[in-house]
Amino acid sequence: MKPPKPKKCKICKEQFLPQRALQTICSIQCSIEYASRKKAQKQRIERREAKEKAKTRGQWLKEAQAAFNAFIRARDKDKPCVSCGRFHEGQYHAGHYRATSVAPALRFNEENVHKQCAPCNNHKHGNLLEYRIRLINRIGGELVEWLEGNHPPAKYSVHDLKEIKSKYSKMARDIGNKYFRPEHPG
Repeated sequence: MKPPKPKKCKICKEQFLPQRALQTICSIQCSIEYASRKKAQKQRIERREAKEKAKTRGQWLKEAQAAFNAFIRARDKDKPCVSCGRFHEGQYHAGHYRATSVAPALRFNEENVHKQCAPCNNHKHGNLLEYRIRLINRIGGELVEWLEGNHPPAKYSVHDLKEIKSKYSKMARDIGNKYFRPEHPG
């Protein structure tokens, strides 16, 4: 039988010779510390799960909307404001062509939402006339007319909102990774 190889303790990071094959901790003191860390980790997980269960549908809707908006801003990163057509150093929003209060079914429709500067979105109430003109150039008149039509109301369940949040969070991260991926020499 081979003699045991030295290992590094998970807690104190010191080298030690294990007594057993699967031993990862060097002493009783480190074992106590390891157990307390595991207990604290388990408590954090339980607290996080309890918070998730306690969230209301409205909170899930807010989080799903934030993830969707982040995706829209990432998707349109290199485009100007959809309403005024300018680039500037200010804040950008995800501006809905048809407002969520008027057409809730289009809340998460990617064709209905584009990067919009804060002045157009906040101070000019979306600057809708200019938005429509530029939107026709981006997606075509037929699709704009479809957006302007009637749509059945959308009822998003908590499960739907969790999936929407997950989907758009991942999509925004993927787009961000494309922009911020370091180039490798080679």
